Amino acid sequence: MQHNIFTTMRSLKFPEGCKGTQVYAINPTGGEGGGGGGCGGKVGEKFLQHLQDLRVNSIRTKSNRNSHPPTNQTSRTNVSVESLLPAGFPTVDLMEPQIESCLKSVDFVESLAAVYKKVESSSQFEKSERFLEQCAVFKGLCDPKLVRSSLRSARQHAVDVHSKVVLASWLRFERREDELIGLSAMDCCGRNLECPRACLVPGYDPESVNDPCVCSRGELEGDVLMGDGGECSTSDIDEVHGGGGGGAGDGDDDDDCDMSFCIGDDEIRCVRCNVASLSRPFRAMLYGEFKESRREKINFSQNGISAEGMRAAMIFSRTKKLGSFELKIVLELLSLANRFFCEELKSACDAHLASLVCDLEEAMMLIEYGLEEDAYLLVAACLQVILRELPFSMHNPYVMKLFCGSEGRERLASVGHASFLLYYFLSQIAMEEEMKSNNTVMLLERLGECATEDWQKQLAYHQLGVVMLERTEYKDAQKWFEEAVEAGHIYSSVGVARAKYNRGHKYSAYKMMNSLISDHTPVGWMYQERSLYCTGKEKLMDLNTATELDPTLSFPYKCRAVLLVQENKLESAISELNKIIGFKVSPDCLELRAWISIVLEDYEGALRDVRALLTLDPNYMMFYGKKHGDQLVELLRPLVQQYSQADCWMQLYDRWSSVDDIGSLAVVHQMLANDSRKSLLWFRQSLLLLR
Repeated sequence: MQHNIFTTMRSLKFPEGCKGTQVYAINPTGGEGGGGGGCGGKVGEKFLQHLQDLRVNSIRTKSNRNSHPPTNQTSRTNVSVESLLPAGFPTVDLMEPQIESCLKSVDFVESLAAVYKKVESSSQFEKSERFLEQCAVFKGLCDPKLVRSSLRSARQHAVDVHSKVVLASWLRFERREDELIGLSAMDCCGRNLECPRACLVPGYDPESVNDPCVCSRGELEGDVLMGDGGECSTSDIDEVHGGGGGGAGDGDDDDDCDMSFCIGDDEIRCVRCNVASLSRPFRAMLYGEFKESRREKINFSQNGISAEGMRAAMIFSRTKKLGSFELKIVLELLSLANRFFCEELKSACDAHLASLVCDLEEAMMLIEYGLEEDAYLLVAACLQVILRELPFSMHNPYVMKLFCGSEGRERLASVGHASFLLYYFLSQIAMEEEMKSNNTVMLLERLGECATEDWQKQLAYHQLGVVMLERTEYKDAQKWFEEAVEAGHIYSSVGVARAKYNRGHKYSAYKMMNSLISDHTPVGWMYQERSLYCTGKEKLMDLNTATELDPTLSFPYKCRAVLLVQENKLESAISELNKIIGFKVSPDCLELRAWISIVLEDYEGALRDVRALLTLDPNYMMFYGKKHGDQLVELLRPLVQQYSQADCWMQLYDRWSSVDDIGSLAVVHQMLANDSRKSLLWFRQSLLLLR
């Protein structure tokens, strides 16, 4: 119960909603891969002296929460300098704002209006794609509710089985149901919108998506996928295995049987006209100019089907139904149907096999058969299980080989299951799991191959640029960003400039941003980016302009805070960060404020921010990736007053009443560390995150 409540709240993606780049610190040792190193030598001594000067020269006002400091002041100073700040303090020159991986327009209102116009003017069969485009635009707002709303609308207007399967799986993933204990990937929510069985039914029916699905009505699975879905009689099943001496069984009298198929030593009696009804090739063979049309016995041993499979085919030719045949028999029938173009038999086998797929192991086994035999529904059912098992199924080598490689994409395309929608979904999960991985790059490359519309190309190329930039492959990043700009995505110019800057072409990057500002209506992110490539008053002017145009950008506040620290104005730096934290809480801003609080020896304030930060992102690495947040908590705890659980409850009441959400999150984090079994605490934390 405790786990479920917490993970349900994680489905709201609070860390994603307030994502930001971690602050960058001095790296005097020139650590590998650009990571921050510890202070050493003259640089380290100079930095420690600078910290001491800050303490002596700054005028600090201690808050009430620091009324019980530890008595050993010398020990406190040693701990704070040597252990609490292992990577030094961030400098403005090494700070970079994160380039967002979503579509971002110069005029968001205009782009949203354009998408709305497309939705309204599109035909009913095109609406699903238009709502997907709307979803991509909403991603730039970091509002999961709007994203889910667009996905629901896209699923509501989906026509083909493939789109229904992918969109329903995406909706399930957005709720993070994979993290809930006791839920199966194929569990149904009770509505057609996400029902795994309803998704396998083709057709356009937007009014039925919110109706109770067949699962909740307790109907048979065969009724959904196979029409009347009647079962074969026991005698028919016995006949498949050679019952009744290999004759036609009690369903047909021997007098009705006018021919036989011979497979090895077995002779399968059948009615010629029934077999001929299976397909045109069978009709041509049995009634055409072939010599088989004049024979009563036809040798069928070289056609890749067993005697049991042929008996099952004869039963289907008579009843037009598939019953409780063994899986092996149905697979043989599917192969026979493809070989002799028996469309009715193939459809029945395809639907029957699709109804059997219910877990990842079965999906991995049957999808190969589906791809080989061009079984659309079977591949859809297997794909559905794989997608509903995400992100767990991404760790399966076969799944990644199928999705990531060009050959795998071509195989999926051959059965109608390779689409921009599929690879958009997969690439989003891959970027969230591990942005720098080769799998992420390959999925984004497949996304680009599937892109046909301008907005799709913009998104695919821009995301490839973002990933390449993260991998420090700046030349490739610049190439992909330029492709996105050529496709019409102006925001990708920021990526081009950043890649040039990292390749040592600072002036070229500055000129590019100058041109962008002069050619378009100024937007906050333009000035924010240009501030990276200038210094002094010009840098500060760009930062201030960026804030005026877009107060939600956190980078300018962080930059100004660091500049104030360099001027020994620590309290002013804290006040600058408070401006953005007051309405947009992000882990990187909390980290920087904790950093300054440590310099101020405000250890309770630092601990509060670190605990709140860890609530938003439990895996956050502080100090330029050198220290996990939990480690810093352990270092700070001895430096502050220890509170009992009862004291914590009183603090929580006070902070809750004063709408101090960050303080409340910190107290709850501390209480959960002492007793993680209390579901009430998880619930209180969820309410705070919602607020």
